[in-house]
Amino acid sequence: MKIETGIVKWFDNDRGFGFIMPENGGKDLFAHQSEIQSDESYSTLSENQRVSYVVGQGQKGPCATRITLL
Repeated sequence: MKIETGIVKWFDNDRGFGFIMPENGGKDLFAHQSEIQSDESYSTLSENQRVSYVVGQGQKGPCATRITLL
């Protein structure tokens, strides 16, 4: 399990998903609200926020899992 870092490109709170730009380059990764690790009952991401994550495999390809705010 390799932890990577990136920047939130955009995140739609109403729909519960967005995309993260990996800091090491490469394609943007899908980010679902259910993968945000937080102590709060409702978790969200903000544009340009720095995060760490683990690359996982989603239904449509690579996605960000275990997303943590930095």
